[in-house]
Amino acid sequence: QALNPYLLEDLKLDGFNPKADIQGVKVIITRDNFGCGSSREHAVWALEANGIYCVISSNFARIFRQNMFNNGLLALELSKKDIADMFHTFASKDTECKIEQKEDGTWKVKLIAGSLSKSYVFNVDNFEKELLENEGWIGYAEKKL
Repeated sequence: QALNPYLLEDLKLDGFNPKADIQGVKVIITRDNFGCGSSREHAVWALEANGIYCVISSNFARIFRQNMFNNGLLALELSKKDIADMFHTFASKDTECKIEQKEDGTWKVKLIAGSLSKSYVFNVDNFEKELLENEGWIGYAEKKL
């Protein structure tokens, strides 16, 4: 809980107030290179402490992305085209995000704003899936003992 007030505290965007704008947010959708500021687990822990379980980006800092999965959180990489479409279609709208695994093993992100909805397909490899199913590296390791 000590990390709660520090999430995105240094992010400078016009109109963005981290203390007010991240309340109740469960998913962050962003553009390039998310997580490049810190490779330490604390950055991921700050997301988790604030109830955020998923970050969607066109790419991540490699260590940050792995730390997301190691802690049982989802780091989704979508194409720049899909990310641009998400921003174009859903920016400034009250939007719900659903992440689903279909019976055929494919995954999708579904964004819903009123009667408007769009889905975007993504992949999770088998090891990442196991980390998610076991709530991270510790659960995975305990299962293997």
